Amino acid sequence: MPEIQNFTMNFGPQHPAAHGVLRLVLEMDGEVIQKADPHVGLLHRATEKLAESKPYNQSIGYMDRLDYVSMMCNEHGYVLAIEKLLGIEPPERAQYIRVLFDEITRILNHLIWLGAHGLDIGAMTMFLYCFREREDLMDCYEAVSGTRMHATYYRPGGVYRDLPEQMPKYQKSAKRSAKEMARLNEAREGSLLDFVEAFADGFPARIDEYETLLTDNRIWKQRTVNIAVVPPERAMQLGFSGPMLRGSGIPWDLRKTQPYEVYDRMDFDIPVGVNGDCYDRYLVRIEEMRQSTKIIRQCVDWLRDNPGSVVLEDRKITPPRRIEMKDDMESLIHHFKLFTEGYCVPEGEAYAAVEHPKGEFGVYLVSDGSNKPYRLKVRAPGFPHLASMNEMVQGHMLADVVAVIGTQDIVFGEIDR
Repeated sequence: MPEIQNFTMNFGPQHPAAHGVLRLVLEMDGEVIQKADPHVGLLHRATEKLAESKPYNQSIGYMDRLDYVSMMCNEHGYVLAIEKLLGIEPPERAQYIRVLFDEITRILNHLIWLGAHGLDIGAMTMFLYCFREREDLMDCYEAVSGTRMHATYYRPGGVYRDLPEQMPKYQKSAKRSAKEMARLNEAREGSLLDFVEAFADGFPARIDEYETLLTDNRIWKQRTVNIAVVPPERAMQLGFSGPMLRGSGIPWDLRKTQPYEVYDRMDFDIPVGVNGDCYDRYLVRIEEMRQSTKIIRQCVDWLRDNPGSVVLEDRKITPPRRIEMKDDMESLIHHFKLFTEGYCVPEGEAYAAVEHPKGEFGVYLVSDGSNKPYRLKVRAPGFPHLASMNEMVQGHMLADVVAVIGTQDIVFGEIDR
């Protein structure tokens, strides 16, 4: 037998399992990893610096593009920081809508994580199943904001507009029969709330399908059980948050420990792992999808019974209604000033954090009293997780690197910022 050689090899940035432009330099002893060195910066888009050159309200759209599979949750952290500095609170209905869409976003994130993680490890069907459900939730994004991904729906003082009374429907097509059209549009006959409720009723059965495919599958367990074990004390030292921390057995969730919006009124549980391995983190995220469905149902019930305003009526911060702007000169001036100059935020600093699908997403804002942030710093949940890559993969095989990247649920937009 020839002697096993030591290799230094690149994993990524073009690797399909790198989940973004991650370059990992691996030092290998045969197929066993001795050291992993993540190289970041290949997607740097200067979000924090760009935000310092724009009025506050023009940077909301940049937040969507950080973690581009958890769009509205990114906006939420930024908007909460602005609201803290301005000393304002959105109407109750807007808070419930934000919670509803935070949980829809959580399911969207976990679906793409589950599909991609499954595909990386060899479960092709998983990817197709997850995208089937994602389509419905993407339609909810489109119904409220007009766009499928980068919504810019949350605004300081509330949300862009109220939930629509009608869902967009599939149009007639030469490729679809009338029967197929009727089936596709069946859940779209009512309002957005009816559509979301129908989704929440059917989704637990879909999660059961995912679990049937994976949870007791011996190949899945061989690839995830006892891979990248992180003990609870070490997880805290490394700055883990979200499912990565809860997978190690620590029940820390900002929705319970530091409630924001109306999370303190919601009834839900925090799933935690036992062993802190890839398999436990998988189970935690699966259970999180079930708990999110529970929260969505509670929001839908409350929103049905409580109509009202979804944005503050303060014209210095929120734009006038479209119809007012067309008829009233004063409103037109307010609209023009707001979208060109924005508003001046009182001097001070604020940190606001939300329980993002990947962990604690925080925004630290410093204001010098002008209409632009003096400094903006984003605390991206994926960054500390990536920093632990070396520790998590040491002693494992090359194929396990893919499982570890998957379990960290890395998206490079927020890591490179």
